[in-house]
Amino acid sequence: MNKDKRTAIYARLRELDPNPDTELRYDSPFELLIAVILSAQATDVSVNKATDKLYPVANTPEKILALGVAGLKPYIKTIGLFNNKAENIVKTCRMLIDEHHGEVPRNRTDLERLPGVGRKTANVIMNTAFGEPTIAVDTHIFRVANRTGLARGRTPLEVEKRLVRLTPDEFRKDAHHWLILHGRYVCKARKPLCGDCAIVEWCEYKNKAL
Repeated sequence: MNKDKRTAIYARLRELDPNPDTELRYDSPFELLIAVILSAQATDVSVNKATDKLYPVANTPEKILALGVAGLKPYIKTIGLFNNKAENIVKTCRMLIDEHHGEVPRNRTDLERLPGVGRKTANVIMNTAFGEPTIAVDTHIFRVANRTGLARGRTPLEVEKRLVRLTPDEFRKDAHHWLILHGRYVCKARKPLCGDCAIVEWCEYKNKAL
């Protein structure tokens, strides 16, 4: 895909959604961090239902640490892998207090040291909480990037590096949100809604269902 097509795609996505944001509900970088940890192999809807009950009770590292693993589990038990996530969240809270004065770090190295935080989660936090032009590649973005031709790659890391390198600077900060929403609601895995797609004229997918 050439630069003109990429620019046209992002310009159209920006026109439709000038200020995209995550569908996870949060009011602080810490709340976002916990929500993203919980969202692994879970839907944003299920995470929001859990955090809507959790955050009024515990929305700081100190308060979640006071709950402990046993006290945290009832709030997140409807989410997949909740036992492991509860352990990681409590360990993360301890690290945030001991090493970062209870604040969420802004850099990748420190973020990826936190239990339950990998590269994708770190990218989401850096981008959504702190406005860094990172692109977190989940299953939706991996599919959209490969299917449309925006940035083909065999692994999420390959796709991420190509997206960061090839996405025009003016679109890079919001690209993550545009692409994940496009993959979630239009460029779906089993049956892409090509007939309703706003960027179909520039998409290089060979099997468009028009």
